[in-house]
Formats: sequence, structure tokens, C-alpha cells
Amino acid sequence: MGRAMGINASMALAFEATYGTSPASGYKKLPFISATLSAEQGLIADDIIGTGRDPSAPSRDVINVNGDVVVPVDLLNFGNWLKLLLGAPTSVNASGTYTHTFGSNLQALPSAAIEIGNPEVPSYAMNKGVMANTLNIRMQRSGLVQATVGLIGQNEVVAGTTGAGTPTEAAVTRFNQFQGSIKRDGTPLGNVVSADFTYSNNLEQVEVIRADGLIGGVDPGKASFTGSIVARFDSLDLFNLAVAGTASEIAFGFEIGASSKLTFTLPSVFLPRPKREISGPNGVQATFAIQASRAGAGTKMLTAALVNNVASY
Repeated sequence: MGRAMGINASMALAFEATYGTSPASGYKKLPFISATLSAEQGLIADDIIGTGRDPSAPSRDVINVNGDVVVPVDLLNFGNWLKLLLGAPTSVNASGTYTHTFGSNLQALPSAAIEIGNPEVPSYAMNKGVMANTLNIRMQRSGLVQATVGLIGQNEVVAGTTGAGTPTEAAVTRFNQFQGSIKRDGTPLGNVVSADFTYSNNLEQVEVIRADGLIGGVDPGKASFTGSIVARFDSLDLFNLAVAGTASEIAFGFEIGASSKLTFTLPSVFLPRPKREISGPNGVQATFAIQASRAGAGTKMLTAALVNNVASY
């Protein structure tokens, strides 16, 4: 038995046919940077009086399974996280180049079993009934692109052997920050210093009375998309949009090539009027918060289009 090392940790994911039931096969090994997904069960302090100053043994409380995983935003594997967050995509094949379009308005979302392994111990924690609640991505001038995915699960079972079998594994082709772009109404938005955006499913845990202490499930709530754009102050374009309360289309994208790209498109984005600030002798910057909505009845607030050579997710 050895000491667990992060460099040897593994993560495998398979989508569930039945919520809370881990599949016997179909797992994919996914790259990750860090993970806090696991179960925790608190203790309830003794409240009985008349037994002296020292307390009696505590009682166990309910089981909560949640946490974040930080993953690379890459060309092939990231589609699995988009599927968990938004549901199955519509995929179109054009001579071996596939465009997978994910949308934000599905009524039912998938769940997955995610196993996190430490082979040195050995320890393999199978998290069941896992659903994706949030996705956060930060854009800047340089560096690697990574995403933080907030997860909510139902149960965790820890074993000494893997329950994922031999997962399939795809190559990791990462998007870099210098390949990023931000467009407004199809035109590149210039002089942007950084951007940050978060999509949320606003999942609600179904906290019912059960003998095993688990939640009964997870229900999707009203989705939201918020973020911020920090830009050098060189025009009144964004400021005037904020003052007028006018919606515009914003697209956040990363592109390696015409057949290798990822784009988040929001057809209706509103900007609150920002505070204008001059903090010193250097360049003046303005921070614009963003809030997205659907453009009309039956439309999607968000579409994420992933173009690669994967046939399906």
C-alpha cells in the first residue's frame, strides 16, 4: 500500500441510464487538473442532558456529494462536460468534421457516474448520480484555458478496485488563451483585457426523507449566464449599449483552426451601466458586467458549438 499522489490520480466518466446507478461499461478517461468531488457526512452533537458534563457519542447526519472539478478546455474531451452540463448535442457531419451544438433550454439533463482513483492505495471512489450545476471559464491574454465545473451527486462508493473497467481515452489537444476571441454582433471586440463567464443550471437538490441519508435527485432550475468583460476605455460603444439597455449578441470562442474550435454564443446580452473610474496615471479600463437572456420565445439563451472529428457524444 502506497501513498496517493495527484500525478497518478485518474478520473473516469460514464453517463447513467438510470439516475444514481453506475453503468457497468462505457467509461471514458478524462483529463483533469484538480477535483474536490466527494461525499461528506457530518456529525450531530449530543443534546441529551442529565448525563454529566461529558457528551454522549454524536449521531451521523445526512450524506452530501458535491464539489468542483477543474478541467482543461480541450478539443475532444471537453464535449463530455458540455453534454453533462447542457444535455446531448445535435451533431452534423461535414466530410468527417463534426459540429456538435449544445443548447441551454433542455427540460431534462443527464447524470453520470464519475470515478476518481488513487491506484497507489488502492482507492477508487465512484460518485453516482452526478449532475453539472455550473461552468466557469476565464479568458485572458496568455496561458492555458481551463474550466471549473460545479457538480452535485447522490452517493459515493469507495472500493479497492476500479468499477470503470478499462476506460477509452482520447488525445488531449488544449485550447490556449491566445487563440481566444470575443465578438459582438459578429465583429471582434477590440482592446479586451480579460473576460470571465459563468453558466448555471441552478440545480435544486431534492432533499427527501430516506433511510440511507441520500438526496432523492436533482431538478434543473432557471438557467443563468453572467460574467464580466474588462476592456481598455477607447470608445463609448459598450457604454452606450449599457445606458440604452440594448441587447446585443456576444460570442466567446477559441479556435485552433476551421475544423477545431469552440464557440459560446449568446444572442441576447444586456450590460448594466458601469461605474467609470480613473485609478491612476496608467491606461483607463472599464469593467462591464454581462447578463444573458433568451432572445424570444422558443430560443436558446446559450449555444455552445464544438467542432472536431469526434462522431458523437
